[in-house]
Amino acid sequence: MKRVFVNGYGSIGSRLASFLLDDPELEVTGVGKQSPDSKVAEAASKGIDVYVPESRLPDFDGYGGVRGTIKSALAKSDIVIDASPGGCGYANKTHLYEPGDIPAIYQGGESIEGPEAVSDLLFNSRTNYDRAINARHAMQGSCNVTGMGRMLMPLRDAYGDGISRIDVTLIRRWADIEQADKEVPDTIEMTESPHHGRDVMATFGAGGETGKASPPQLHVRAVKVPTRQMHLHVMDVRFSREAAESGAVPDATKLHEILVREPGIAILHGAKGTAEIRECAKKMGFSFVDTNLVHVHANMTEVRGDTIQVMYSDDQTGIVIPENHMLLQAMAMGRPYEEAAAHTERVFHMAEKKRILQEMFA
Repeated sequence: MKRVFVNGYGSIGSRLASFLLDDPELEVTGVGKQSPDSKVAEAASKGIDVYVPESRLPDFDGYGGVRGTIKSALAKSDIVIDASPGGCGYANKTHLYEPGDIPAIYQGGESIEGPEAVSDLLFNSRTNYDRAINARHAMQGSCNVTGMGRMLMPLRDAYGDGISRIDVTLIRRWADIEQADKEVPDTIEMTESPHHGRDVMATFGAGGETGKASPPQLHVRAVKVPTRQMHLHVMDVRFSREAAESGAVPDATKLHEILVREPGIAILHGAKGTAEIRECAKKMGFSFVDTNLVHVHANMTEVRGDTIQVMYSDDQTGIVIPENHMLLQAMAMGRPYEEAAAHTERVFHMAEKKRILQEMFA
């Protein structure tokens, strides 16, 4: 049994700790908290011990569930998942994880480039799982990066060099559902030089894996819109002239047949918007109202000559939680991909969620 510490208890950390408790192969040694607030009692109510920075111990006087310092928790853990606010991961790495000689998983708010890089490995289970086996430090891709990788890999497997270019417009939610204190302003904000395309290509590797076609050109633009209900991606997949002339460009039905075989992708018909999917997840009692899936809006798929346009919604925070579980198995257990994917399915029940959604939006 592997002992896992989750350093942070926000949108990602609370989800991770809850799901990891359901994994009989893991022991959650506790969660790290920086600030004394209601989240301490929430964690304690679930039977999760809370650990805090040594310098902040007096601030937590009177809070039940606090069992000691973060350093003491790390000393009795086999791996840490850093779910602290974006940008804190590098400081934690240098001050806590490396001195404690403990493997660490970081989240998408960190960097794999520059002087504060937490790792040179940006993880996406669908594109580079094997690279993470027995790694000491790795960064889990963001929700947008995870969703793009989940869509691009089956297309790359099916059509290889027949795809010449992919353009993606990311229509991003402004805040998570739980972030009630975060204002959602009445504006559409443009993102200069979004990192998402570079991050996706980093998961494929500089030259592509041996025996596989090189990744196609990928161009990404991003905007933020005033909603809390998921991200929406508009993906234009352009095929080469040779592929188009040979009739290799698939129609919508064929494309959906390829994508529906992916465990992490659901094909939905007739969903009018992202809130409708979220409402279904709430009605069916999905944990944290997450689907953990990419949802292809099948009625919006169009083929025009050499180009297919696909729209899909991405389950923001929820999509990276099973990915962290996959990464944990690679790093801490050295498991092959197929075994890790099967175990993650037993914990997250994504196939059942997919079945329910596809029947609801048939």
